[in-house]
Parts: sequence; structure tokens; C-alpha cells
Amino acid sequence: MSDPAARATVLDARDELRAVREQFELDDCVYLDGNSLGALPGHVPGRVADVITREWGELRIRSWEESGWWTAPERVGDRIAPLLGAAPGQVVVGDSTSVNVFKAVVGAVRMAGEGRDEILADETSFPTDGYIAESAARMTGCTLRALPAARIPGEAGPRTALALVNHVDYRTGRLHDLPGITAALHEAGALAVWDLCHSAGALPVRLDAHGVDLAVGCTYKYLNGGPGSPAYLYVREELQARFDSPLPGWNSHAVPFGMDTAYAPADGIVRGRVGTPDILSLLALEAALDVWDGVRVEAVRAKSLALGDFFLECVATYVPEGRVRCVTPREHPLRGSQIALACADAGEVMTELIRRGVIGDFRHPDVLRFGLTPLYTSFADVARAARVLGEVVG
Repeated sequence: MSDPAARATVLDARDELRAVREQFELDDCVYLDGNSLGALPGHVPGRVADVITREWGELRIRSWEESGWWTAPERVGDRIAPLLGAAPGQVVVGDSTSVNVFKAVVGAVRMAGEGRDEILADETSFPTDGYIAESAARMTGCTLRALPAARIPGEAGPRTALALVNHVDYRTGRLHDLPGITAALHEAGALAVWDLCHSAGALPVRLDAHGVDLAVGCTYKYLNGGPGSPAYLYVREELQARFDSPLPGWNSHAVPFGMDTAYAPADGIVRGRVGTPDILSLLALEAALDVWDGVRVEAVRAKSLALGDFFLECVATYVPEGRVRCVTPREHPLRGSQIALACADAGEVMTELIRRGVIGDFRHPDVLRFGLTPLYTSFADVARAARVLGEVVG
């Protein structure tokens, strides 16, 4: 490639999202780890300070009503819903991803028909999903079968209650076929439960359009909600009346302040709540979502793919042949928003990259991960990352 830096300048000048980058707190480092922890939107500290000093410090208990704390889980859920291709009233924010996976899997088993005692799980999923699925299977008397995501459509049968699938493989960045797998599961009479941690905020998901039953995801990656920010649960509107949460907390009760000893679930997505919301982190997330105002997910996806293509071209230019191997599919329909490179000494290489100001991460045993967050990653960033990578491994 002739002069990657010059090409990056041209590409950045044409980027319709370039102004969004200015809303984030960034430094001289190249930050390519937004697929683990998104960067800080610059206005969030002021909003959190107001929550602490005024809403908590001055209004105190009154803020549950006057500051809208009580309704925040559904309100913030409705802010996230457009990024998932979901209509309002189907997303609730709270708890961790792991807790929401548990709610979704057990809830799906309880909605499955008679004789459906099998759970299918994506064998390359993030480990927690496997742990939760195995525990849920034991608790519900189901059999768990882990297999490649691509095999799930052919393996789903009359005993299948649900399949739990990651939309994007966290190690390789492979994008799985959400429409096709969901349709095949429905054809078999089973439910589709999707983990969107590595896709929501990076590419169109279209949950409603594809008839997804339940979905979960974190908010601290491409949604930039902050470390440990609460996760979300999606339950398709048509299923909400049947959703029987395995964690029936007081916040999901039909009359939470009635303090009735008998549990009666609230209507709608509220029944996905459990306990008292984590207000500080929840409202920090709500503020962080402001950066999405006016941003089209389709534009984010187009830039993500362009960044990935350009990064791979730069890697081919700067990195000695044979030193690294791309394990992320190059085909656009199969790619999420990260580039993963296999490298024999990946741990040491990433340590040196970070020392030189290129922040990615390492996954055992040999994978270098570079997350591409289109809201703030520039073409100049990926050109520099590839150049420094070439220096480190050359």
C-alpha cells in the first residue's frame, strides 16, 4: 500500500462520524480495546457529579420519584432499544450479563413446550454463558449440548427448548447468523436466546425484525457505559406475559410497595427486574448513551467494516509475512467489529504494544484482539497500530 498514513488522512476527512470522536475523553494512545471497555464520553463525569451532589446529596430519598430513579431501568432500556432494533417496552436494564443470561435461559425453558428438555449452547461462547447454561440445565432437569453455532440449525429438534448463542465470537470476531439460526430454531419449535455483548452498538441487530425471543448484553463495551455498568434483558413483547423469571425480586412485583408475601409479577418488561437498581452506574450509562443522538447504526457498521479492511491492508504493509495470521473472517457478512490476529508470542507482543501506546488485548493462548469502535476509532489510529505492530514483531 502506498503511504497508509496519507490514505488514513483522506479516509478520516470523509468520515461522517468524525465529529462524534470529539465527545470522548481520549489521549495520545491508540485505544483499540473498546470491545472490552468503551472510552469515557466527556459529559458523563458532570452528570454523575450532579446525581451525587444534587439528586442524592440534596434530594435524597425524594429522587426515587422526583429524579426518575424508580423508572430508570425501563427508561434506559428504551434508549438502548433502537440500537438493538427493538420497539419500546421490551428492554430492561439492570443486573450483570451473567444474571440476565440466567434469567433468559431458565425463563425460556419454562416457556418451552411439553417434552422439551434440551438446551443447545454455542461451544465458543464467552465462558460465563457456558457456566450459566450448565447450571440452568441442572436446575431445570435439562440436558445441555454444546456445539458450533453453525450446527445449531441442523441439531435443533423436538426436544430442544432453546439455544443460547453469541452473536459475535469474543475471540475471533466471527459474526454468527442471527436471522438464520433464529428461524431454524423457530421451525423446530424452540426459542432463540442471543448474547449481544460483542455486537450491540457495533452493528445492526434487528431483534424485532428477526423474531428473536430473548437477548442479553452488557453496556460497557460499544455502549460506553463504564466499568461494570448494568446489563440489559430483552424479552419479545409477545412472550412477556409468559416470562416466568427465576429471580422474582421485589422490583418486579406487580405492587412492589405492597410488601405482599405472595409474589405476583408485574406486567410487561418490568417483570425482568429483580432488586433495587444500581442508580449511580445506571445513570452514568444513561448519560453515556447521549453520544448516540443522531447516529445511524448503519453508518457505524459501514465504518466498522471499512476500518477492519484498512487495518488488514496496513498489517499486510507493515508486518513481516507469516508473523501474524488473521483469524477474523475477512468476508463482511461474517465479521463483527474487531480484528483478531494469531501470533505465537501474543502475550509478550501485546504487552509491548501497550507500552508503546497501542492498547488492544490478549486472549489465551495466542490471540491479539483489536477492537474497532466506530464512534471514536479513526483510520489514523488503525494505521498507527499496524505500524507499531510491525515494529514490535519485525
